[in-house]
Amino acid sequence: MSDVSFSVLGAHAGRESNSVCAASAQPVKTPDATADRCLRADHLTKRFGKTMALDDVSLSFEYGTIHALLGRNGAGKTTLLGIAANRLVPTEGRILVDGEPVTDDPCALSKVFCTSDVQTIPGSMYVDDLVGWMGRFHEGFDAKRAVRLAKAFDLDLKAKTGALSTGYRTICQLVMALSLDADYLLLDEPVLGLDAAHRELFYRLLMEDYLARQRTVVIATHLIEEVATLVEHVAIIDEGRVLMAASADELRASGYSVSGRADDVRAYCKGLDALSVDELGGVAVAYLLGKPDAARLTDRLDTAPISLQKLFVKLTEKGE
Repeated sequence: MSDVSFSVLGAHAGRESNSVCAASAQPVKTPDATADRCLRADHLTKRFGKTMALDDVSLSFEYGTIHALLGRNGAGKTTLLGIAANRLVPTEGRILVDGEPVTDDPCALSKVFCTSDVQTIPGSMYVDDLVGWMGRFHEGFDAKRAVRLAKAFDLDLKAKTGALSTGYRTICQLVMALSLDADYLLLDEPVLGLDAAHRELFYRLLMEDYLARQRTVVIATHLIEEVATLVEHVAIIDEGRVLMAASADELRASGYSVSGRADDVRAYCKGLDALSVDELGGVAVAYLLGKPDAARLTDRLDTAPISLQKLFVKLTEKGE
């Protein structure tokens, strides 16, 4: 239980990590000045018994960018973030932070902070004690900012963490995350249990933080519609595999829909690999990757770009 409880405070144990770096006989490593700064998953595979949680996943989360990691429940998002924060050991592959493996380099690991809805905060700890603990063990933690954020979210600093609702446990984790200066901030389902007002407040504070610090933010979620306007890059994973990874604009341009009478839509799609064709009352909408085929279009058909939300849904429901 102690290991689980400690992990809720994330991988970014700066003061502890820095002392490890200073005490090491090896010189502190710095990334190649010519190399792009990023958090990189390098051929990650993770098995839990017979279950394949991640299957040869390779992704790069470039520095100074907001990324979305999209996947349905059980897709592998939490496992990927857990490995990135060095909480889980991969079966194969590795995580590199600015070119250095997190398993071998405490300085690389100290750049990463991950919070998850499955983390276990010791229920006997008061919120204000948690703020104090973070300040003692995490270099760069801004306790005054944490108190301000807690008040903005109406989080009771005198409450025991074990007495918090699901939404306020999430808020407690977000307050801690947004009060750190970690270069790589990993947020796993960050609006779990939050009401509409708190979700809006979180997104506003996240953008203010990003504009002020220009750090990397990875939002792992299945609620793409809420973050579509915030993110610059998107990776979609399903059943432990990467389906697509590109800029948000590239993904929006990667597919389209065709709508009209069902027989006209079916005729257009004949011989094409449509993601899906939805029919209702003699009308149909088909979702496809690529660009519309002008030779197949008629004046009875309408085309439209595909949204990130629809692309995500159709990619991950294909074959069901």
